Amino acid sequence: MSCACGNAQESSARYLAPLQSIFSSYSDEESSLIPILQDAQDQYGYLPQDVLKAIAAHLGLSLGKVYGVVTFYSQFHLKPRGRNVIRVCTGTACHVRGGAEVLKAIEKKLGITAGGTTTDLEFTLETVACIGACGLAPVMMVNDDTHGRLTPETVGMVLDAYRSHSGAVSNPAAQGARH
Repeated sequence: MSCACGNAQESSARYLAPLQSIFSSYSDEESSLIPILQDAQDQYGYLPQDVLKAIAAHLGLSLGKVYGVVTFYSQFHLKPRGRNVIRVCTGTACHVRGGAEVLKAIEKKLGITAGGTTTDLEFTLETVACIGACGLAPVMMVNDDTHGRLTPETVGMVLDAYRSHSGAVSNPAAQGARH
């Protein structure tokens, strides 16, 4: 990892410093790999290559072994993700009630497709098989907030609220609905 200032080692050490605290919370055995990866991803927002190398070195594992675990589990991410993660349900109930049109409206509004992240790192868009709120179909989640009874016309309002505010946002499309 290099720094524009020319202090590559110092910059790298500072960047990787949070890992030392994470490492101190676990044994340096292979069984600690997944919890260390989880904590590192919480710290960095994703798992950069330099972080994976440091974890592999700390645990005495090959980078290939660590990379294999990271790519096996869908909870881990190798690319930066948005501050707000949108999960759009593509299950049967949502599909029948217009979920595909809701997804298209989100993609158009954000200028990305499912699996993508906006260039400003504000939003990451994902599709999921089911959110478990079929009675509110079509449904999406933004972070931990569920928004149901969506239409292509209402998703823009929900997304705009997240762009301009942090935290939970009420669902204007489902006022009075139980979540």
